[in-house]
Amino acid sequence: MSVDAGAREPSRYDPAGSRHLTTSPRWAAERLNPPSRLWGSNGVAFGPDGRLYVAQFLAGQISAVEPATGDVEVVVPMDGPVQSPDDLAFGADGSMYIADLVPGRVWRRSPAGEYTPVPGDVTNPNGITCVGDRLFVNEMKPDGRLLELFPDGRDPVVLTRGLALGNAMQLGPDGHLYYPHMMSGPNPLLTGQVWRIPPDGGTPEVVADDVHQPVAVRFDRGGVLHVLSRGPEGIVTRIDLHGSGSRTLVTSGVAGLDNAAFDAENRMFVSSYASGGVTEMRPDGRTREIVPRGLDGPYGVTIDLGGTVYAADHYRVVRPTPGEDATPPPLLHFAHGVAADGELLHLTSQFGVVQTYDPGSGTTRERATGLRCPLGIALAPDGSLVVAESGAGRVVAVGEDDAVVVLADGLERPTDVAYDAEGRCYVSDERLGAVLRIEADGPPTVVVDGLDAPQGLAVLGAELFTVETGRRRLRAVSLATGESRVDAEDLPVGPPPGVVPRAEPALFAHGMPGMARRFAGLAVTPDGDLLLSANGEGTVLRLTPVRTPGPATAPSPGSDAG
Repeated sequence: MSVDAGAREPSRYDPAGSRHLTTSPRWAAERLNPPSRLWGSNGVAFGPDGRLYVAQFLAGQISAVEPATGDVEVVVPMDGPVQSPDDLAFGADGSMYIADLVPGRVWRRSPAGEYTPVPGDVTNPNGITCVGDRLFVNEMKPDGRLLELFPDGRDPVVLTRGLALGNAMQLGPDGHLYYPHMMSGPNPLLTGQVWRIPPDGGTPEVVADDVHQPVAVRFDRGGVLHVLSRGPEGIVTRIDLHGSGSRTLVTSGVAGLDNAAFDAENRMFVSSYASGGVTEMRPDGRTREIVPRGLDGPYGVTIDLGGTVYAADHYRVVRPTPGEDATPPPLLHFAHGVAADGELLHLTSQFGVVQTYDPGSGTTRERATGLRCPLGIALAPDGSLVVAESGAGRVVAVGEDDAVVVLADGLERPTDVAYDAEGRCYVSDERLGAVLRIEADGPPTVVVDGLDAPQGLAVLGAELFTVETGRRRLRAVSLATGESRVDAEDLPVGPPPGVVPRAEPALFAHGMPGMARRFAGLAVTPDGDLLLSANGEGTVLRLTPVRTPGPATAPSPGSDAG
C-alpha cells in the first residue's frame, strides 16, 4: 500500500506542495509514507507572537508553527549561521537565544533577525532558558556545567559542574532552576534524577528520584513539574512538588520525547527527536497532532524477502506506511545504513558501529566498532557484511566471526556498496564523483565517473543505478559497456531547492555524537522496482518501471472480441 502518487502534499522540501515527485519517462514514483513538515523536532518555545518555535537539530533550522492551523514557516534557515540548534528560549525583549550544540555556540537572534554570538566558552550547549533578561545554558556532556551567559560581553558565571548530560531546563515557581541528569552511575539509561539550583548559585540538590529516563523538565501554568522521558513509550511524569507531592505517570505513545511548552491556556505541546512533528498532549495522555510526525531522514533503505520495507532513520528503523504504524518501531539510535538478511537487519552508524538487529526478538549484536563514518552496507555472497567506511576511504568486510578485513582503500569518500549477479562489488564515491568496481587483485576500476555526489547504489539486472544527490537525479549504468543515462530528475533529495549548503558540522562534538551526514539510500525490490530514500521530504519512494504498451493484436477468428 502506498500514498497517492499524484498527491502534491506540502513538505519541508516543498512547503507549497507544488512540485512533482520526479521527472522521468522511465519510472513512475509513489510515496510509501507521507512527507514530513519538519526535520525532526527538538527544543520548543512560544515566541512573543504566540507561535511555537521548533529547533530542528538535524537540519540546522528553526521553524515557527501556528498551533491553531499547523502552518509552518522557516524562521532560521539551514543556510544561515546556526548549524545545529538543539534548544531555544526567548528573552524579555523578544530576542531568541539558540543553543548551537555541535560548534559550541550560543546565538542571539534579535527581533529584527540579526544574529550575534553570545560570548562564552561553552561545550555542547543544550538546555537554555531565560529568566527575565538573564540567560542560562547547560552543557550536554559528562561533567557538564550550568552557566549564566551575558550578551553584553561579561565573562560567564559557572553555577555548578558535574551535570550528567544537561538538557532542557526551566525556572520553577520557587525561583530555582530545574534540570535533568540524562545519564550517570553504573547504568547510564536509568538515572531518573531531576536537580535544582538557585540562579545566583549555591549547592545543587536532587528534587526527584526514580523518574523514567528524564530528558526535559517543564512547569505548567499551575506550577506542576512535568518530566519528559526520552524512551519509546512517550512517558511524562507529573510531580506536584510544591503542592500535594503527588506523582502521576502518563503514557502518550510519542516515542523519543524531546521537549515541551505550555501555552497561555495551559495546553501542553511536545516535540520528538525521533519522529519530529508537534503534538498536543492532554493530561490523560491523549494526543492531537498539530504538525504530523514523520521521518527525520531517511538514510538507508532495504526490503526483505517478504516484501517489508525498512528505512534507517537516524534514531530508529521504520517500516514506511501511509499512516501510523500499528506497532511503533523501537528506538535504535544512530541507524544510517541498512541491509536485510532473512529475518535480520544489518545496520551501520556513522558514529563508528556496525550491528545486527533481530526485529523478532528485539535484540542487537555488535559486529564492529571504531570505524570511521561507516555508511552503506550490503550482504556479500559469502555472507559477510560489506561496508563503505566513508571517513577512512575504505571498503571493509565484517565476517561471521566479526573480524574486519579491508577490501579496498585509498578512496576519497566511499558512500554505498552493491553486488551484481556475478558476485562483483561496486562502490559509489561521493567526493570522487564516480562508481568503481572492487577488484580481487588490484586497485578498483572506474565504471562511470563525472557524477555529482553519487550516494545510493543498487544493481538491477544488467544495470547499475546510483543517486546523484548533487543534481537530484537517478543515473543508470550498463554493467557491460559502461554507458550511462539519466533515468529520473528532480528527485526530492538533499536540502530544499534554492538552499545553498554550508560547511557541514562536525560528526563528533567533544566525544559526543554530532551531526550525521545525509545519505540517500537506494534498494531493489524482488519484483524489479527501486526504493529511494527521499531524504529531502522525508519519504521512501517506490520507482516502478513504466511499461510501454505493445501493438494491439487482432482477435483470432471465432474469438469473443466483445
